[in-house]
Amino acid sequence: MRRVTCQLARLPLAVTFVATLAATSGAQEFRAGSIVIEQPWTRATPAGAKVAGGYMTIVNTGSEPDRLIGGSLPNADGFQVHDMKMDGDTMTMRENAGGFGIRPGQKLELRPAGAHVMFMNLKEPLKQGETLQGQLRFEKAGTVEIQYKVEALGAQTTGHSGH
Repeated sequence: MRRVTCQLARLPLAVTFVATLAATSGAQEFRAGSIVIEQPWTRATPAGAKVAGGYMTIVNTGSEPDRLIGGSLPNADGFQVHDMKMDGDTMTMRENAGGFGIRPGQKLELRPAGAHVMFMNLKEPLKQGETLQGQLRFEKAGTVEIQYKVEALGAQTTGHSGH
């Protein structure tokens, strides 16, 4: 009787563990030291397109600042870090050669119509449903391998919802 009671007592813990695992299994997360990269994604591109944007959330969980300084994507000949700013009524995009600083505890959102990474001189169109291997380079955390999920042409967010 005692053995059955102990096993039953563990059942709620096991159910909680499985539910937590199921809830987080769809989330894409990559780490480099104290840097956490969440949900990297890009959009499908039409035939002939030469550029595409890359989006994600980057969190600095450490006690020292770091900086996103570059990256690569084998499907592209170049990789740039871009700022988007309003200039009067016009939104302008420009390369940020210095990269993006990320203070301790800061969350950097790279998103459409905002700061993002840019894949230059695409070698072939990006197709919805693909997963693309890539790298991000940080000043202190170094290089981290990541994967970009390719969403629909014109998507404003990733289809990953954390479940």
